[in-house]
Amino acid sequence: MTEAEIVVVPDPDEAVPAHRGDPPAEQRAMARTAAVVDRSHRGVIAVPGEERLSWLHLLLSQHVSALPEGSGTEALILDAQGRVLHHMVVSHVGDTVWLDTDQADLPELLAYLQKMVFWSKVEPRDATGELAVLSIVGPETASVLAKAGVPVPEGAHASAALPGGGVVRRMPWPGPDAADLLVPRAEQAAWWERLTAAGARPAGTMAFEALRVESRRPRVHLDTDERTIPHEVDWIPSAVHLTKGCYRGQETVARVANMGRPPRRLVRLLLDAGDEELPLPGDPVLRDGRPVGRVGSVTQHHELGPVALALLKRSVPVDAPLTAGAEDRISPAVVDADSYVPDEEAPPPGRAAQLRIR
Repeated sequence: MTEAEIVVVPDPDEAVPAHRGDPPAEQRAMARTAAVVDRSHRGVIAVPGEERLSWLHLLLSQHVSALPEGSGTEALILDAQGRVLHHMVVSHVGDTVWLDTDQADLPELLAYLQKMVFWSKVEPRDATGELAVLSIVGPETASVLAKAGVPVPEGAHASAALPGGGVVRRMPWPGPDAADLLVPRAEQAAWWERLTAAGARPAGTMAFEALRVESRRPRVHLDTDERTIPHEVDWIPSAVHLTKGCYRGQETVARVANMGRPPRRLVRLLLDAGDEELPLPGDPVLRDGRPVGRVGSVTQHHELGPVALALLKRSVPVDAPLTAGAEDRISPAVVDADSYVPDEEAPPPGRAAQLRIR
């Protein structure tokens, strides 16, 4: 890989605090108690209208035609070749479906949704100015919500209306227990004080991202590139429904699921950077001097040390010595065996049927 081919991804979180004074302690709070993070830079889209579910069902990779009120999920927008364009978290509360995504993705995603309205009875709009995202992470998340007078939905992505406006949604990541609050933006500071008074330690995005990397949850454009398909980054089944049809890119999704395996896999890399600069998202991963993947999210974890997510060719052995980075930020790296998902011994269903016929 030449220097001209390296595409370093800018920091998508620079608009909000990276930490609140002690990143390792903030991570420990997320792992052991609870911490709250300002993620108000997230983009939010509101989709009201009586045909909101049936309309979204035709556009998203997820099955949402009968998404119950008070529930949620994750979903993707794919291109015609099945490559990932957008990722969003979905909540259905009251008469509106709320989609939140990375702010940089919002203009293109909203433009696509509005272009696809035609005669459907839906009115997608940018609601970022209305709602700001605050995230609580840690085993005491439910206790913090209850003490703050917030409904405590049960189950992954379960959602409810907040008193005074907004949405609370339980999340299965970045830690074992978490929740997102989409609060009225004008009341963001008051909500922050309310949650910290209820026991959540103030934290920054560095801690949130460290736990996300630990849980091997991808982030669009950091851990994906222009070729990424959902199977490579384990967005199946969390964001893709394999048996629904009628959405762009479904042919690729079905073909890979039934007939083969994706060319790359998402792994967690343990880095040996020492005092050197850490790799950046978009840097190459090399084996014996040859590119075998790309670096995604990079972070300092309070227990694992410097770690990264990376998309690697499936042929790379789990114990292969690697390097990650470019120029003056090259670090020895190995795949964290705990993050490695081996290929299933049995062939995919479609391939197995072909073999039986032959």
